[in-house]
Amino acid sequence: MTAKPEMTAQEAREGIRALEPQIDRYAQLVVKTGVNVKPGQELVIQAPVDASAFVRLLVKHGYQAGAGHVTVIWHDDAVTRLTYEHVETSYFEQTPEWQRIQLDSLAEAGACFVFVEGADPDALRGIDPAKPATASKARNTQCRVFRRGLDFNINPWCIAGAPVPAWAEQVFPGVPTEVAIYRLWCAILSVSRADGDDPESDWELHNATFEKNLRLLNEKRFVALHYTAENGTDLTVGLTDRHLWAGGCGETPDGHPFFPNIPTEEVFTSPDCERADGIVHSALPLIYHGNRIDGFWLRFEGGQVVDYDAVVGKDALKSILAIDEGARRLGEVALISKNTPIRESETLFYDTLYDENASCHLALGIGFPECYEGGYDMTAEELRAHGINTSSTHVDFMIGTDDMDIMGICADGTEVPVFVNGQWSWE
Repeated sequence: MTAKPEMTAQEAREGIRALEPQIDRYAQLVVKTGVNVKPGQELVIQAPVDASAFVRLLVKHGYQAGAGHVTVIWHDDAVTRLTYEHVETSYFEQTPEWQRIQLDSLAEAGACFVFVEGADPDALRGIDPAKPATASKARNTQCRVFRRGLDFNINPWCIAGAPVPAWAEQVFPGVPTEVAIYRLWCAILSVSRADGDDPESDWELHNATFEKNLRLLNEKRFVALHYTAENGTDLTVGLTDRHLWAGGCGETPDGHPFFPNIPTEEVFTSPDCERADGIVHSALPLIYHGNRIDGFWLRFEGGQVVDYDAVVGKDALKSILAIDEGARRLGEVALISKNTPIRESETLFYDTLYDENASCHLALGIGFPECYEGGYDMTAEELRAHGINTSSTHVDFMIGTDDMDIMGICADGTEVPVFVNGQWSWE
């Protein structure tokens, strides 16, 4: 049998042109379903310069949906790397005032935010990880209106991806850049459920599939989850007394629906950040500010990371845990079956937006007010008093393996299978 010849760069360029109607529908999906922009509302797009063609589509659909104005904030991996190479860590302890005013004023005016994901996974290889960690902490603590708007879902927001060359070459190595970009576009459209004729209707149907799992989990009122896997994971995570499971479509406190992530496959809650004990091993690499962390494990006692190691990126992992006290505690537990489009694609995206939706995951850092009854009406201090973690960071890492079992522990001590061999026990 003769092997099929590899696609040429010219064929890939023609393939991308053929995808243009689908890419346009995808951009419309992000604007109309992702942030669900309202007439007259400000739409803010943060994006890499290499995704400019896709950003123009977002701007077009923003205005067609009635946005009052669209603001685009650009960033560039190469410029970011040069900055970290030549500027001392102390500079990043303060977010420039103009940037704080920009983000806070946009959030205060009720803007919705689209974050276009697309970066070189190795963009900051060799850079001191303390520098991006310091910059991130400053932005998250000093741009207070902006951060509260996202953390409390006051401002609708959506993260969605678009290929850039260095990212595509990492996901699909050994082929011409144009071929890698074409293949990454195909993968993004597929796993984002945006490769059909009516992605908005497909997402309405997708959202309905979350309801069964959410209903069952919220009815059970588990007090803890116990994770085990053959790689050595043996972790028990406590849940708060008034926890709520969420997933799929989110809502602002005033009832405006939006999807924070496109794609999304997870149901999630915020655990009791004082109650996590045992060890958990990573299942996939974590890309954090352009640094790769792989083959790592964390040991918890009393909710806090007390020991850790990594085959690759230990210094970057250390920088995460050193951000603040809350960075050593859990803010999220998310459950995702292995029977999802991203997992079944057998593609490692080297990007948390996609890889977290292929695997059960946990997150270090801040928890979610919507995952505690009455949480929207509480201050951060009140939420913390009820076990919802506070932090200036939120870092997801993937732990789901094909053999992972998760038991739900009830108040009377009985255990109920939630996951068996990496999938819902009721699938």
